[in-house]
Amino acid sequence: MKYFLPFGIVLFVFSFVFAQQHVESNSSSSTLPSDIYPNASLEPEDLVEFPSLPKVIQLLLIKALALTKENLTYRYGLADPKEGAMDCSGFVYYLLTQMGLKDVPRSSSGLYCWVRKEGKFKAVLSNNPNSFELNDLKPGDLLFWIGTYSTQNDPPISHVMIYLGHEKQTGERVMVGSSDGRTYHGKRRWGVSVFDLFMKFPRYNSNGSTKFVGYGEIPGLNSMNYSCQPDGME
Repeated sequence: MKYFLPFGIVLFVFSFVFAQQHVESNSSSSTLPSDIYPNASLEPEDLVEFPSLPKVIQLLLIKALALTKENLTYRYGLADPKEGAMDCSGFVYYLLTQMGLKDVPRSSSGLYCWVRKEGKFKAVLSNNPNSFELNDLKPGDLLFWIGTYSTQNDPPISHVMIYLGHEKQTGERVMVGSSDGRTYHGKRRWGVSVFDLFMKFPRYNSNGSTKFVGYGEIPGLNSMNYSCQPDGME
């Protein structure tokens, strides 16, 4: 005599097995490479330009650096530190909405278009870290890359971070955001951290080399009125 399981039970078992495999796949992909170092942080006073910045930019950098102390890892698609992880555009989106800006784009490509449409973007074609094209770069500006991963975005901007300025200790340009392997002091980090603006080694993907394409002022930020001293400042 043959027995047949009801279709509903078969479907339930199949769904459970698939879900378990999906979870295992996600957990294995979250394993960090062996050459990853702990995320890095700085204090505002560690930055050369900080004392002379407008109050609103000081507050932006204070909030950004505070997130680097929360031990947040990198995970694509997340934009809330309560999740324990953020992606690059999620970091920027969260920070700018916390600053009170409205209608902030959620993707790196969207942020790029936002800056371009406001006429704030400065293109960088040179690979020279001392290029004149960086003369207008200011702390608080958004930084944009292509080629950090394969994307269907149009424009194909795949990475965004926030410029911090020059680090007093080294004199090097540094930035803040979330990454899955960019460097700070030449050592790879994974998550919300301070990073070198210019990596110490080339990074490639299947479509070619990663390329820094330019920077721009955050639309509407400098027009916000912060008459009070930012928290954490004397």
